[in-house]
Amino acid sequence: MNLGETAAALPAPIHYQVPRLYPVLGAWPPILRGDDLGAGRIFATRLGTVLGDALRQFHERGGLILGICNGFQVLVRAGLLPGGPSPTQATLTHNESGRFESRWVRMQPQPGLSPFITDATPIELPVAHGEGKFLLADPNALATLEAAGQVVLRYVDASGAVTEEYPANPNGTPGAVAGLCDPTGRIFGLMPHPERFIDPIHHPRWTRRDPGSAPSCDGLRIFQNAIASLR
Repeated sequence: MNLGETAAALPAPIHYQVPRLYPVLGAWPPILRGDDLGAGRIFATRLGTVLGDALRQFHERGGLILGICNGFQVLVRAGLLPGGPSPTQATLTHNESGRFESRWVRMQPQPGLSPFITDATPIELPVAHGEGKFLLADPNALATLEAAGQVVLRYVDASGAVTEEYPANPNGTPGAVAGLCDPTGRIFGLMPHPERFIDPIHHPRWTRRDPGSAPSCDGLRIFQNAIASLR
């Protein structure tokens, strides 16, 4: 994707380079070992033991961290999401349907806190996960996250109503949580895949859209928002 910026894969030792070279750190499949031994579990362990100090420095100096699908699971398992001085215990577990879900979903953004999401225009993105149901150890903690503005994306049905019902909600997450940020807004995780919708032709109904309308790439916009916030 062309965002007017440069992305790169860093060689070891990455923990010396991340805090000083790049303003955005992203994690998503296929680099995260799939769902073997629990989605994101292995990488989350390595993240804490190898990159823990570097990530704290990176975040403290204003760096942005994005976790997509298994990357979201990594951020949750590593304790970076929901985050805060007294982190709420959370996990991502098997979809309510009991099967892998691979299709497009619709979401309603809740803008305000996260630089990745800057307006309330509904967005569509594909999902591809078997363990995407976000659960909190204390179900009452969801209201606290909502009040803090940390629930950034919610699954909605065709009418735009927030829903916990399948199939509009692909995993059965309570509160229809599709994306979450930390209290600063700079750590953002979501189950859907923005990197799979960075060109209009990636949308399954792209040929049916009004040729006179401006092309919309909901996934690309998330990356553009992040870059714009750093300029």
